[in-house]
Amino acid sequence: MKELSLNFSSFLIIIIAVMVDIFTLGEAIIDFVPTESGLSLANVPGFYKRFGGAPANVAMGLAKLGRDAGFIGKVGKDSFGDFLKNEFLKAGVSVDQLRRTENANTALAFVSLTEEGDRDFIFYRDPGADELLKPEEINERALSEARIFHFGSLSLTKEESRRATKRAIRISHNEGVKVTMDPNIRLNLWDDPSQIKELLLSLLGKVDIVKLSEEEVKFLSGTEDLQAGTSKLGELSSGPVLVTLGDQGCIFNYKGKIEKLEGYEVEVKDTTGAGDGFMAGFIHRLLENSENLSDIGSRNLLPALRFGNATGALTTTDYGATSAFPTSTEVENFLKQR
Repeated sequence: MKELSLNFSSFLIIIIAVMVDIFTLGEAIIDFVPTESGLSLANVPGFYKRFGGAPANVAMGLAKLGRDAGFIGKVGKDSFGDFLKNEFLKAGVSVDQLRRTENANTALAFVSLTEEGDRDFIFYRDPGADELLKPEEINERALSEARIFHFGSLSLTKEESRRATKRAIRISHNEGVKVTMDPNIRLNLWDDPSQIKELLLSLLGKVDIVKLSEEEVKFLSGTEDLQAGTSKLGELSSGPVLVTLGDQGCIFNYKGKIEKLEGYEVEVKDTTGAGDGFMAGFIHRLLENSENLSDIGSRNLLPALRFGNATGALTTTDYGATSAFPTSTEVENFLKQR
């Protein structure tokens, strides 16, 4: 009976893995956000604990939109790791590929936005559990069943998790899984900024879609001209380059042509996670409109970008990265009103 039970459990795991549309890989961390806005971290009187980590947020956003999403990463065998796992489960994100470790704690981030609009943040992550993900912990069979694999740059900061990320990219390419990247660059996590720049530029030709912020375009391209920088990166990329512009919407470069889509006005409470909400909405609608992701064109790209803009906007209407992630119906209703 014991052997039968183990085999049945293995069978269930395989079935669950087959159902996952999207895997995201990277950091799942705790964000501590201020109880009062407009202050530097030195002057904040207290903090709220929130779910965080860009790739983890994207998985949460996709699950809220109704997608079968899974997360690949590592958290500590601590109370914060328990919290993150439970939040994944409550949202419906598959945690089959979530690893636990006793060798490091779950990473923490303290984030504030000053009155001048400058972001003040500190990471407690040296090492964090997310940096200890090993290449051999990437489940090739599970990943090969997905349609999209998404990752960021924090998993590239340490050698072991960098090799794990690169292995996941190779598996995705070999199995025909589309690869999307949102670098979410945090320069204070790198001893030498040129290292992350060189690494990300080398990856541009290996991803199918890349999403960047305006600041990231300028950093990677070496020019302050946004359109010129986007064009330059488009020449290196194997697919569309998407650039989010906050409430101004987004621009994108596809096959040498740059276009802009306007954003949506909402009552903003917290911009944390807006880019992750955009990415979740974009991927959701892209999958919905594309039977074959090998043919990405304006027919499915433009509706996905509009949906991403709307999802990102709605994400800013509450505090914390995942608190205001909308359902698909809520996004559709929001778009109909506009």
